[in-house]
Amino acid sequence: MPQARREQRDVLQYKAKFGGMDVSEARRLKVLENENARLKKLLAEAMLDNAMLKDLSTKKW
Repeated sequence: MPQARREQRDVLQYKAKFGGMDVSEARRLKVLENENARLKKLLAEAMLDNAMLKDLSTKKW
């Protein structure tokens, strides 16, 4: 994709996401998105840990 077209697409996506917001709202949204990503990662790690422990507990030693 040519650079100009990519930049135009990025601007349109930015406007669609942040168009009606002021700066403080956009910052708050970014903070919440980052926190959400962090929490999703923690949940995925906890689920993997639980699956591993369940698997280990069912094996006979």
